[in-house]
Formats: sequence, C-alpha cells, structure tokens
Amino acid sequence: MPSPFPARRPWRLALPLLGLALTACNSGSSSDPANRPDLIQANLDTTVRPGDDFYRYANGAWFKGHPIPASESNWGIGKEVQNEIYGRLRQLNQEAARANAATGTAQQKIGDFWAAGMDSAAIDRQGLEPLRKELTRIQNITTVKGVQAAIARLQLLGVNALVGGYVGQDAKNSEKMALHLWQAGLGLPNRDYYFNQDARTRNIRQEYAKHLTTMFGLLGQEAATARANMTRVLALETKLAGASRKLEALRDPYANYNKMAVAKLDEFTPGLNWKPWLAEMAFAGADTVIVGQPEFYQEAGRLLRTAPLADWQAYLQWQLVHTYAPTLSQDFDQENFRFYGTVLQGAKEQRPRWKRVLDAEENAMGEALGQLFVQEYFTPATKKRYEELTENIVASFREHIRALDWMSDTTKQKALVKLSKITRKVGYPDKWKDYSSLRIDRTSFAANVMRANEWRYRYEARKLGQPVDRTEWGMTPQTYNAYYNPSNNEIVLPAAIFAIPGLLDADADDALIYGYAGASTIGHELTHGFDDEGSQFDEKGNLRSWWTKADRRAFDARVKGIVRQFNGYTVLDSLHINGKATAGENIADLGGIVIGLDAFKKTEQYKKGEKIGGLTPVQRYFLGYALGWQVHQRDERLAQAILTDVHSPAQYRINGPFADVPAFYEAFHVQPGDKLYRPDSARVKIW
Repeated sequence: MPSPFPARRPWRLALPLLGLALTACNSGSSSDPANRPDLIQANLDTTVRPGDDFYRYANGAWFKGHPIPASESNWGIGKEVQNEIYGRLRQLNQEAARANAATGTAQQKIGDFWAAGMDSAAIDRQGLEPLRKELTRIQNITTVKGVQAAIARLQLLGVNALVGGYVGQDAKNSEKMALHLWQAGLGLPNRDYYFNQDARTRNIRQEYAKHLTTMFGLLGQEAATARANMTRVLALETKLAGASRKLEALRDPYANYNKMAVAKLDEFTPGLNWKPWLAEMAFAGADTVIVGQPEFYQEAGRLLRTAPLADWQAYLQWQLVHTYAPTLSQDFDQENFRFYGTVLQGAKEQRPRWKRVLDAEENAMGEALGQLFVQEYFTPATKKRYEELTENIVASFREHIRALDWMSDTTKQKALVKLSKITRKVGYPDKWKDYSSLRIDRTSFAANVMRANEWRYRYEARKLGQPVDRTEWGMTPQTYNAYYNPSNNEIVLPAAIFAIPGLLDADADDALIYGYAGASTIGHELTHGFDDEGSQFDEKGNLRSWWTKADRRAFDARVKGIVRQFNGYTVLDSLHINGKATAGENIADLGGIVIGLDAFKKTEQYKKGEKIGGLTPVQRYFLGYALGWQVHQRDERLAQAILTDVHSPAQYRINGPFADVPAFYEAFHVQPGDKLYRPDSARVKIW
C-alpha cells in the first residue's frame, strides 16, 4: 500500500529497494579460509573482463542462475534477503492468527491484519463497499469549500490528493517540528510522464488513459461517463504537473525552503482560507508553513477556484480508488497491477497475496513486526558487531577529511565536528512505537489499512510544535535499506541491511564485509552528510553555510566532474542518467568505497594478504561492494528509474565509481583500452 507520506522527507537512502531482510554475517571470520564456501567466486562471470564491465564480471554467473521472476520487475540480493524474511514473517503472522491473543495486543493486531488480508473471498464479496462512504462524500460535493473538505478528509486516509502536507523538522531550526507543504497529487510517477515525447512515455500516457477509464468503469460508471472523467483527471493532473518541479530541482534545499506565515499562503491562493483548511487536515494551530514549491500551490489554488466541480469529483474519486485498489476485490486489484506493475515496471504477473499482505502490514505497523523480528533473528551480540564496524568506518572518514588537499583547515575542523556528531543508529530502535490506539480486526482488509493510514497520519501530525524526538527511526529493523537524515545528522542502519543470503557468520571474511556493509552502506550513508546536499547542513542538522567560499567552490568543481561523468552514461537506447539528480548518491557511492577501503586496510586479513578463492583481499573487497549491487531489472523498470530515481542504475553504481578509484585499477590490472579506463585527469576525487 502507498505510504501516507510518500517520498517527501529529504533523507538520502542507500538503496532504491525497500523490503524485509535478515542479518547473516559478521565482521570477522573464525573458519579456515581454505575450507570456506566462496560465494564471491561462485558469482563471477570470467568471460567478462573486469576492466570492461565489473558489474557483469562480479555478478554475471549469479544473474544467469537467477532470472527475474515473472512476478517481479527486478531481482537481486535485496529480494533474496527479502524472501528469507518474508518466510519468517509469514510464520510469525500465521502463529499470531491462530493464537487467539487478547484484544489490543500486538499479536492480536498482527494476527487479525493477516487474517483479513488473506481472506480474498470476503474481500471479493465486499467489493467496493469499504470505500462507499468516502465515495458518497465526494459525490455530494456542491462547493469549492466542499472540495477542500474532501481533500482534507482524504489526506487523513493517506490519499495523495493535491496537498502534500506533513510535519517534519525545520531545515533551518532542527529543534523545531514544522508544517511543510510539498508538491503532490499526480497519478503518474512524476511531471516528466505528462510531457516527455519519446515513444515509451507517450505509450505510458495512452495506457494511463485506458487505466483511468477502466477504473471509473469499475466504480459503476457508464462508458461515456468513464471516458469523460478520464479526460477530466488527465487535464487536471497535467496542469498540476506543469507547475511541479523536475527531479533534480527538488534536491536544492534552499530553493525548496520557503517559510511563510499561513496568512501569506492565503495571498498565494486568493479565495482560499488556509487556516481552517489546515485545521481540517489535523494541523490546527499552525501559524507558519514551509512551502517547498510555491508555484505549485499557486496553480493548485487557481484550479480550486476555476476548475469545474465535476473535474474535482472525478479527480478525488480516482485518487481514492487508486490508493486503495490493492485492498479491494480482484477486479480493482488486477487492473491496478496491470498498469502500475506491468505497464510501468514490466512485471508479468502479480506477486503472491501473502507477500502483498506482509507489505501492507509493514506499512501499517512495521515496528510491531520489528519487535518480534529482532527477538527472533537479531541478537544484541550481532548489533554490537556492526556498531564496531561503523566506528571503524567513521575513523577512516576522519582520516580522509584530515588528509584532503582541497579543503582549508578552517572547514576541516568544522567537518570533523560534524562527523563526530553524527548519531549512529544500528540494528533496531531502543524505543518502539505504541500502536495501542490502532484498531485492527478481521472484518475488512481495506478498513484496517484505512485506520492504519489515519493512525499514522495523526501520529505524525501531533508532532507539530512538539520537541524533536531524535530517538525515532524512519525505517523498521526488517527493512533492507538505510538512510542519512540531515536534520538529525544521523545514519540509520536497520538490522536487515547487513544480510547476505545463504552465508553463515563464520564464512564472511572481512574483505567481503568491509565492501558489502562497510562501503556500500555505512560509508555511503556517512558520506551523505557531506555530499552536495547534506554538506549544506551543519552538525546540529540546520541548513546553514558553514564552509569557506573557496572550499565550497573547490567542492562544487569536483561535484561538476561527477555530474559530467554520469551524464555521459547511456541507458536504454537514448536515455541518459541524470547526473545532476543522481549526484548525491554517486558522491556517496564513491566516498563509501574509498573510506571503506582504507578502513579495511587496518584489518589482519588485508595485512596478511592471503588469497581466498584465488582472489586477493583487495579484489575481494571490491567484489564485496559489487555484491551489494547484485541487481538486474526489466527495461520498463529501468526506464522509470531514470526519470524518477535519484539513484543511478545498479550497473553504474559499480562501474561508475570504480572507474575513479586508483586501487581498483591496480587490483584488477585495468589498462588504457579497457572500457572502464579513465585517465588520471578525468577521475573524480572528492572524499
């Protein structure tokens, strides 16, 4: 199910894949290297020269043995880890469903959510009934004020209709929780899908029109009415898209910080009174607001005043059914998958219902699952292991900052202070969310998701004006991902991100771990605190200029180099990576690699220099990093990612930064003429 807060927070994520996983490795090894099963060597495709395509060299054999399943748009190590956790969470849910637990307990909520979600016969019998009350409310709209009231109501239900309101830290005063407004309300992934004229995107727009028409038909509308409402929605969304900023423009923290009094917002949108409207959205008492994209809200206000009520009714009906289609009867669910799963991402068939129910449950009350998860699968000893690895990576980064030849001592000292202040959250939170006020029962899957969305919305909204809780996590322990939050100046490393499928603790040598966990996750997230966006926040998490002007110019020159490098990579016919939009992730990948390597050089494995599987320690380090990007995807998914994702495709998260690292050239004897070779003068060095 969609999150009530879709992609609005300025956190930098390590991975484009979100899911459930398990840690299965550690920072040391106790077995004889000669007797270890060598997962790294088994993945190699030695028909590919490492200097031509390290992504295929490192993972090619694995790709051949692991084709993308028909139900997926991509497949890789994250999905393999996710599968292991799905199995374990399924068992936990089945046990909870049979337990007859006391009402209000976490076990009761988990068991009932699972039972309702898995009862497809009851879901089909209910059909559209779970949405009937909300659809009737929309149908009865007679005024612009009624449109606003309906939008406010849908916000509480997690429906992404027009207003992108959320409570988060004030970027310039990180101790304060502020109200933010972000561009929102599109049914296609972003603005470019409404305007790009390449054949692929034009076809998606045509299919979107068919999808809208079909969904309106499923709502019970006659064919002519369904087509007319499709036209209304497309026209309205296209106007909203025209006022929306491009992907790369959303990464400028200053340009997307426009703080104003709520009364000033009224001036942007003549005829609208925001104070009572915000109160309807559970933001009562807000006197100031940080508007990300003022021009979007100017257009939204104009459309609220001028677009016919019938247009808004169609749009709001669509937004509601779009959000909840996966929880409804098969006809809605399958049509939703046909467009969003097959047309947009290339999946050939639906994933099993039980996995989709687990995904919905993760979004609804993930920390309730997380408590059970860590009790079973992530011990305090394992947590300690990765806290120590994190400290080693931080120590390496500290040395890198001190050794920089392009940064002055003045800025270095401030950078070192910021690094020392980064909070490191490893494994799982010390304090868990309390879901006691969330009602879950077995009567309706859609109703459970509605209540969960409203619970989460109100949970977040209540933070307005409250002290910042810096202990809170934005991901659950079973999530195969990680992030850096600039406002908290923290890295968050869930338990699952350290997992390697099929590999026991004793069989994971330091080279693999420092590449896989140290570089691609820990070092990557630390570097986000100093990338083109994160570097604009100080040690307290405030958006503030703390560099000398000369140092900022020197840094920006290096950033331009990495932007040029990635702009030059062509993916799928004429599609190019957007070097500016992906700059932060590319900087973090490169930084993580060089920082992790120097940390690894302090280990006994590196110092001994013994080969494992015919590979030197440094070769295994680079291959360990490449293991983290053992992902291949369908062309449809790849094309979508180029337009919507701030991460480069997996292939270029390996080949791109490696081409800038001298130690890679030395380890794999990369020479002029090899496809990855870049002359010294072209190689990017930042951290």
